[in-house]
Amino acid sequence: MKYIRKNFFIENVKVRNLTKKFQTPIYCYSYRKLKDNINTFKKNFKSLDPLICFAVKANANLKLLKEIKKFGLGADVVSLGELTKALKAGIQRKKIVFSGVGKTSEELNFAIDKKILLINAESKSEILEIERIAKNKKKIVNIGIRLNPNTDAKTLKQISTGKKQDKFGLTEKYFLELVKYLKNSKFIKLKCLSVHIGSQILSNQPYEKMLKVVDRIIQKSNYKFEFIDLGGGMGISYNKKVKNLDYKKYAFAIKKNLRKHNAKIIFEPGRSIIGNTAILISKIIYIKYGSNKNFVILDAGMNDLMRPALYGAEHQIIPENKKSVFAKKTYEFVGPICESTDRFLTAKKFQKLSEKDLIIISDVGAYGMSLSSNYNVRLKPAEILIKGYKINVIKKRQKLKDLI
Repeated sequence: MKYIRKNFFIENVKVRNLTKKFQTPIYCYSYRKLKDNINTFKKNFKSLDPLICFAVKANANLKLLKEIKKFGLGADVVSLGELTKALKAGIQRKKIVFSGVGKTSEELNFAIDKKILLINAESKSEILEIERIAKNKKKIVNIGIRLNPNTDAKTLKQISTGKKQDKFGLTEKYFLELVKYLKNSKFIKLKCLSVHIGSQILSNQPYEKMLKVVDRIIQKSNYKFEFIDLGGGMGISYNKKVKNLDYKKYAFAIKKNLRKHNAKIIFEPGRSIIGNTAILISKIIYIKYGSNKNFVILDAGMNDLMRPALYGAEHQIIPENKKSVFAKKTYEFVGPICESTDRFLTAKKFQKLSEKDLIIISDVGAYGMSLSSNYNVRLKPAEILIKGYKINVIKKRQKLKDLI
C-alpha cells in the first residue's frame, strides 16, 4: 500500500479505480500483506514449533479464512458460528480451539461431535456441563482450563482480560482445584493450560510476567500438560509512532520459562495477522465549516468501523490523492450516524479537502468488518481482496432488500 505519482495504490490497483466499480465505503485487503504477516509470525516463532490458531473473532470473512488455512493455520473460535465458519473454510478439526466464557450446551454438543482439538473451559460449571454431555455421548473430551494470571496487559481497559477483576479465566486457587478434580474424571481429559491477558499488547513486559505465573502454576499443580495455550493479543502500530511487539524477545522468554515443561505451544493471533492488511475507502459527503474546526462528513460511519467509538481507538486517515495545499483549520473526520461518538479522528495540518474526495482509513483488517452492524438500517460495505492486479470480491455489499 503506497502512493504512486500522488495516487494511492493497494498492491497494483489504484484505489480511485476501485470506487468507479464499487460503491463506497469499501473494505479492501492486500493478499501480499496477509502473506507477509503470516510468514513473519512463523519465522519468528519457528524455534517453538507452535500450533498457530487464527483468532476468527478478528475477521470472520469466509474467503479470508480459506486463504489463511492454506498457510497451515488453525482457528481459535468463540461461538457456534465461528466454529461452523472455520470448518466450512476447511480448517482441520485438530487445529481448532474453542474458547470463551459462555459456551452454551448447544455449542458444546456441536464442538464435541466435531472432535475438535480442545475446548478451553473457564469455570467449574462449564466443566461439569462438558462432563455431563460427554457421559451421555459416552465420549472422552479433551479440554483446557483457562487461568487468570492477574497480569496487567498495559493496554486499554476495555480489552484487558488477564487481571483478577476481569471475567476471564480462573484464579490460581480454583484452577488448581479443578486440575485435581479432573485427575479422576472418566469423561474429560485435561490436556491444556490456557491463558490470554488482553489485546493490542505492544510491550513484552506483561508477557514475561504472565509466563512466570504460568511456569509457577504448572509446577505447583504437579500436572503434565500436553499443550500450553498462550492466547494472542500481540499488538500492531496504528500511528507509526510505536513499534510492533518484539516477537523474537517474546519467543526467547517462552523458551526460558516454559521449555522445561515440554508442552506444545499454541498461539491465537488475530490482529497481528490481519490488522494492517486492510483499508476502508470512504468518500466525503459534505464539509461543514465551524468556528474552531471543520467537520469532514464521510459516507463511512461507526456502523462500518466501531473501534474509534467503542475504544477511542485512532486509525490513521490519509487522502487518496496527495496535494501540497494544506487546510488552515483542524479537520474532524466524522460519520453520518446519529451519535456524537461517530467520529474517527481529529487532524491538524491536513491537506485541503473537497467534497467528493476519497480518503483512506488505515489498518482496519482486525475488528473492523467483524464489529460492523446495520445500525440506522445502513448497509454493510463490500469486501475486496487484491492479489497483484487481480480484484476479488470476497463479500458483496448488502442490498436494502437483505434487511427489509
